[in-house]
This record gives sequence, structure tokens and C-alpha cells, in this order.
Amino acid sequence: MLDVPEHNRKAWDHLVDKGDQWTRCVDEKTIASARAGNWSIVLTNLKPVPRNWFPQSLVGERILCLASGGGQQGPVLAAAGASVTVFDNSAKQLDQDRHVALRDNLDITTELGDMCDLSRFAANTFDIIVHPVANLFVESVLPLWREAARVLKPGGTLLAGFANPVLFIFDLKQMEEGKLIVRHRVPYADQNDLCEEELQSLILADTAPLCHGHSLHDQIQGQLDAGFMLAGFYEDKAGDGVLREYIDTFIATRSIKIDPAMLSTQ
Repeated sequence: MLDVPEHNRKAWDHLVDKGDQWTRCVDEKTIASARAGNWSIVLTNLKPVPRNWFPQSLVGERILCLASGGGQQGPVLAAAGASVTVFDNSAKQLDQDRHVALRDNLDITTELGDMCDLSRFAANTFDIIVHPVANLFVESVLPLWREAARVLKPGGTLLAGFANPVLFIFDLKQMEEGKLIVRHRVPYADQNDLCEEELQSLILADTAPLCHGHSLHDQIQGQLDAGFMLAGFYEDKAGDGVLREYIDTFIATRSIKIDPAMLSTQ
């Protein structure tokens, strides 16, 4: 049986070796600017996260960068004053964060593991979770939202990026050639919906993580069912490809963990 997390771990390790854009560490100038209060991060492809999605100051904030290795978001937030834990499935992605932490003397802890299993962390541990586009690499997002809610403090913030499932309904090879041919249903999974030849080609390509197109119901209602209240939303374009001419294919949400004490007073 195909072990999707293990395959994706190896694929991302190899993407680090290739220098993929999502594995390249921020430079020293970016860290210096963040220390001076001039910083931004992305959850999606291009648009920076609005600064009002964060507290005015990050000093003293405990932030979990969930499936967010690569030496990018975590180091910037640490330079801005937060105590950061970076959690990722790829050891080499975490090496990037450790490299920046050592280079720039940052407060960063790294943890290797599956984004859907945060059992090593106690309940109500973090003030903020930063989760860039990554849950397309897991088979179900519902455990992820439940775990995020568990480890966040009441009133804590979940900042999440994810793919619009329309991205997965087209034949990928045809789309790469500029043709939009509808082929797949949503929810989608490479290991279930590709033919055997296509799947084996991905498996043999050591820099091709297996992907999943989750329904918007699971992405958004899944957060609400886990105990979050939606407080912010925006869309973003893909970096390239024919589909970007027609629709934004990435989504970012800001959600607040509901505090039962607040509900009891209403």
C-alpha cells in the first residue's frame, strides 16, 4: 500500500536539494528588516498576509508554523519577536529553518512530523498557527483542523492557506499545454484518480509530492466544525499557468478559536 506521507517527505527532501522556491531561506536583509518591524509573510502564492491579521506586536506570542518548513515564514516571525515552533514532514525543510536560526540567532524550535498529528503538544499551547498552502499533501484535512483547534489557546488565531479545488478538476498534462479539459471529480487524490501509468510516473519522480483536492466544505466548514469562527478571507492567483487567467486558485482564511467562556456570557 502506498505510504503517502512517506513519499511526500522524500519528495520535499529532494525539492530542497533542487532549490525549489518554497525551500529557499530568507536572507539576512529580510531578517534585519523584520527585527526593525518591517516584515510580511505569505500563506498563498503572491499576496502578503494583511498585517491586521496579526497582533500589533509579536513579542511574547507563541506561534506554530504548521507544515511551514523551508526557512521562510518561521524565521521572519521569530525576527519580529515571536517564539516560533516550525513543524514539517521534511527533515531537509526543517534544516533550512535551523540554518537561519543559527545564522541570525533566532528563537526557533523545529519538529518533524505529520501535520495531522500534533499529539506531542499539549492543549492550549499556541497563540497563533501559521499554515501556508500545504494541506493538499494530506488525504484528509479534518484531523488537521481538529488538532489545530486543540493546540491553540481559546481566542487564538489560525491563519491558513489552501488550494481552490477547481485546480484539480482538469487534466494536468493538458493544462500544462494550455488546454482546460475537465477530467476529475472533487474531492481528488493523485493515488486514486490517476491511471496507473500516471501515478507511477509521479512516484518515480522524486520531486513530485502526491496531491489532494479537498472540497471547500472540508476546508471551510471543517474549520467551523472544529471550533473556529471565520474572521478573514482573501484569494490569490497561481504563479503561472492557463488557469490564472480565469480564476484565483488559492485561498487564505483567518479563523479564531472560539472561547467557550465568551459563549457562556452571551
